[in-house]
Amino acid sequence: MMSNDGYRHDLERGLTQRRRVLGDEWVDRALTNANDFNVEFQDFITRFAWNEIWSRPGLNERTRRIIVLSITIALGRWEEFEIHVRAALQSQALTIDELKEVLMQSAVYAGVPAANTAFTHALKILRELDGAAAELEAADLFGVSHPGAGHLGHTADRPSLHYAVREPRAPSSATRTIVLSHALGCDLSMWDELATALSATHRVITYDHRGHGNSETPAGAYTLEQLAEDAARLVAAVAREPVVWIGLSMGGMVGQELALRHPAQVRALVIANSSGGYEPEAKPMWQQRIDAVKSGGMHAIVEAVMARYFSDAFRAARAGTVARFRRRVLTTDADGYIGCCHAVMNVDTLPRLSQIKMPTVVIAGELDQGAPVAMSEAMAARINGAQLVVIPNASHISVIEQPARFRAAVEKFVSTT
Repeated sequence: MMSNDGYRHDLERGLTQRRRVLGDEWVDRALTNANDFNVEFQDFITRFAWNEIWSRPGLNERTRRIIVLSITIALGRWEEFEIHVRAALQSQALTIDELKEVLMQSAVYAGVPAANTAFTHALKILRELDGAAAELEAADLFGVSHPGAGHLGHTADRPSLHYAVREPRAPSSATRTIVLSHALGCDLSMWDELATALSATHRVITYDHRGHGNSETPAGAYTLEQLAEDAARLVAAVAREPVVWIGLSMGGMVGQELALRHPAQVRALVIANSSGGYEPEAKPMWQQRIDAVKSGGMHAIVEAVMARYFSDAFRAARAGTVARFRRRVLTTDADGYIGCCHAVMNVDTLPRLSQIKMPTVVIAGELDQGAPVAMSEAMAARINGAQLVVIPNASHISVIEQPARFRAAVEKFVSTT
């Protein structure tokens, strides 16, 4: 025989969820204020909103909080907005930075006036909450930089190098300064996704090599030693402490030479999709590339470069990404490209790599034809204690073709430095 024990599961589950999201103080006040006029409404929203909707497992609680904030901003439901902002901050379900990002996003989809009002309400709550106001510091409008691109600058010496600095969003005792050094024919934007990810906890510097991007293009052929001295000046002027150097292709060559010439500037080294030297039969290929650019401009080599950058499968599946890199190659200064080709063609660090003493990881792409796995194996074998990581299904620009695997390898290594 079935019995009704009087326990209202839907109401109790709803109250539990309501307390978890809004906090005991708010819920207790709402229950205390219940009367014979509004008690049925309190019963309804507790069972329906808080049990039937908030308790559904399809979205996590943090996502639901963000959705509620977005909708209340769009509809101008400011009392409800304040309730949920206060609860999210008090429970630490959202950080101040995450709240700010919700408000910034709302400016696009709900309108600037709505976002402006939301900032006003949120600031009022931040000033009311103990501790939250202490995190708000005076800021200079002219010093604002996009957190996904960093603060841009140029070095004062010549050639002047264009760089970006992303400050750590949550610095700690484990924070490192990381320099990301790009491949031939690319620029600092090659690193955008990884740089933004790493800057969650680290200070990240990206830059354009001489002859690339917005850096100066000196006349003539360049040497790897010159590129390494450029890097040394950048580290001294911008990093101002030993760095974790992460270089891909040409950037990895520069990292090797920097570590050899200025070991005090490099606390740890990542050499990705790179080489310590080419066999004599490979050098004519580089000269052919130089001659092709001299006679036909960057259009003469761009398709061959894309074929080396990315695997056939990636080029077929990610045409938009490939098109972006194609545009970057085509707009690279031809003289700067040729100058760096000379430096790459004459790389000769392999015989000296045993002198590198700092922690090192060498990353190779399984499908890389420009810097085959054997090249990475040769470098790793000559550096005492170096680790070798081979990324599956990655060609030359492995950080773009397999970003999650590249990031995982880098973060694991950086955490040990």
